[in-house]
Amino acid sequence: MDIRFQFMKYRKIAAMASIALFTVSVLSLTFRGLSLGLDFSGGTLVEVTYETPVELESIRNTLIDNGYDDSQVVNFGTNLDVLIKVADQNGNSSIGENIYNLLESNGFNGELKRVEFVGPQVGAELRDQGGLGMLVALFMILFYVAFRFQYKFALGAVSALGHDVVIILGLFSIFGWDFDLTVLAALLAVIGYSLNDTIVVSDRIRENFRTQRELGPQDMIDLSLNQTLGRTIVTSLTTLLVLFALFIFGGEMIKGFSLALILGVVVGTYSSIYVVANMLMSLTLTQEDLAIPEPEGADFDDIL
Repeated sequence: MDIRFQFMKYRKIAAMASIALFTVSVLSLTFRGLSLGLDFSGGTLVEVTYETPVELESIRNTLIDNGYDDSQVVNFGTNLDVLIKVADQNGNSSIGENIYNLLESNGFNGELKRVEFVGPQVGAELRDQGGLGMLVALFMILFYVAFRFQYKFALGAVSALGHDVVIILGLFSIFGWDFDLTVLAALLAVIGYSLNDTIVVSDRIRENFRTQRELGPQDMIDLSLNQTLGRTIVTSLTTLLVLFALFIFGGEMIKGFSLALILGVVVGTYSSIYVVANMLMSLTLTQEDLAIPEPEGADFDDIL
C-alpha cells in the first residue's frame, strides 16, 4: 500500500480555490454574460475568397465606417479566405449580399463562397434546447451513478460536472470568447470525459473501502487516487496532445470547440481528484456505506 502523494492533505486549499473560481465564474456569467455566436444571437455569416491576401483590419474598418459596428472578420482556413460575422437582431436576410457589394465597391474584389443567415428566434431556440440538453444529461448522470455506486458518489460526480461546466462557461465569459454550437457540443463532450474519469476513481475508492479495512477514509481515498493517477495522467496528456493540434492547426471554425475541450480536460482532471474526493470526505463516506448486503437467509444457511 504505497501512498506516494497525499492529495487529501491539501483538500481544504483545493476547496477554497474551487469555490473562488466557481464564484468568479457565476458573477461574470450574471453581470457580463456570454459573447453569444451567430448560432444563438442571430445574424449573418459571409465567406469570401480572394486571389491575394487582404488586410483584415482594412475590411473591419470598412464595415465599421458603414454602420456594421458589431462585426467580426477572421481568416478561415487560409489567409485567402475571409469569414465575416455580423450580428443582426432585425431579421434582415439580405445583409450578406449588402456586405459583399459594400466590399466590392471599396476595392475588396473576391469570390463569394457562401452566405448563411440565422434568425434571432432560431438562435434563441437553439440556445434553450442546448441548455435543456445539458441539464437532462446531468440529471441522467446523477441517476446512473446513484444506481451504480451510492448516492454520495452521485452527489460528488454531479458536483464535479457542475463545477467543470460553470468554470468553463465563466472563462468564456471573462475573456469574451465566442460561445456557439461547437462550444456547446464541447461542453457536452467534457461532461462525458469528466464522468469517465470520475467513474474510474469512484470504482477504485469503492473497492478499497471494501477490501482495505485497516485504513481510515482519508488514507483510503489517497490510496485510490494514487492507484489511478498513472491512468489519469496518460489519458489526459494524450487527449491534450490531440486537442492542441486541433487548436493550432484546425482552423478558425473549430478553435472554440478545441479550446473548450482543452479547458474541460484540465478542469475535469482536477475535479475528478479533488472535487469528487472532497465531497466524499464532506459527506463522511464510511465502509458501512459500501458494504455488500448479505442475501436473505444467509445466516440460516451458515447454521445448517
